[in-house]
Amino acid sequence: MQAFLKKLEGDKVLWMVTFLLSIISLLAVYSAISTLAMKADGNSLKFLVKHLLMIVLGFGVMFVVHKMRFKYFSRTSTILIWVAAGMLLLTLFFGVDINNAKRWLRIPFVGMTFQTSDFAKIVLITFVARQLNIYRTQLHDFRNGVIPVLLPIAAICGLILPADFSTAAMIGGVCFLMMFIGGVPIKHLGKIAGLGVLAIGFIYMLGTVAPDSLRRFGTWKSRIDNFVSPDANDAGNYQSDLAQAAIYNGGIFPSGPGTGSSRNYLPHPYSDMIYAFIIEEYGAIFGGLGLLLLYLILLFRSIKMATRCPKHFGGLLALGLSFMLVSQAIVNMAVAVKLFPTTGQPLPMVSMGGTSIVFTCLSIAMIISVSRSVYNEENWAKENKDETNNTNQNTYVAG
Repeated sequence: MQAFLKKLEGDKVLWMVTFLLSIISLLAVYSAISTLAMKADGNSLKFLVKHLLMIVLGFGVMFVVHKMRFKYFSRTSTILIWVAAGMLLLTLFFGVDINNAKRWLRIPFVGMTFQTSDFAKIVLITFVARQLNIYRTQLHDFRNGVIPVLLPIAAICGLILPADFSTAAMIGGVCFLMMFIGGVPIKHLGKIAGLGVLAIGFIYMLGTVAPDSLRRFGTWKSRIDNFVSPDANDAGNYQSDLAQAAIYNGGIFPSGPGTGSSRNYLPHPYSDMIYAFIIEEYGAIFGGLGLLLLYLILLFRSIKMATRCPKHFGGLLALGLSFMLVSQAIVNMAVAVKLFPTTGQPLPMVSMGGTSIVFTCLSIAMIISVSRSVYNEENWAKENKDETNNTNQNTYVAG
């Protein structure tokens, strides 16, 4: 065991946070899937084993990827950004349609589906970090410095938006924050914010005038309208009300795993509403605040390593990926406590979601890869040596 633990490099706190989230996930999912199992064949163990296998696969991905030097993520993102765009296009036209939304592609010969936006948002954040690093001395120039960063964001978010507005908005917000941290001047950020407002206005006008052009527009509008002016008959408010009941029943202190009754009436207690279910079984302190604390630790450790990272790209990558994971978690929690309209965002590393667990592990592994250059002096020296060699080669070529 000790020999295996020594092979886990990088930030040990992030490893521990991920492990704790996976344990919470297994306990909560197994307790919550009884109604799902009854709709199938009554075998809840089958769903638990499948979920466990995805977690094991996710940790396998983490082990392999965290050993890589993060500079390779920058290089591969130049190819993968085109792959991600192509996959999103395929999803729009040939994706699996669930609840009037095409978000999933079926994996050939396996029978499984995966949400292509999970892959695309990781690639986009990596590519944006790369572009901000490359153009960091030209960001004062909107046309030659900011546009090369902005175009891939607009393209990927635009491809995600027709089927999943909340994910497109969230990833766009994360990239906007990365541009702010990466050094884009405030005046340019103001222009980008203005373009964003115009884009939202255009979407609203298009959805109102030609509803068939955006099949999900009616759902988006009704969720926002009913959040502002609650309607007891609305499905989104119905889910939130049931989540509130589960949280109320949970109280302050834990009652223990397997004691929650909301699995019998709460929609998706194993995925979208798993936070409310966890609070019901583990209380507001251990289940609610404890889970929130784990995500905040992940964010704090990522910010800490980003400020110490020897490379501009590595720091932006760690920040972007951690912002993405934590913002998704905050949105999921906010929906459960009725602070945000219903979105369908899963709780990272906790909700039962198949391949989404693997992509979450991939994101954390990339952050840990960055941490290896911060906490390991040998890796730091290698990164600096490579940077020096590249600089010398560029100088020689220029000369």
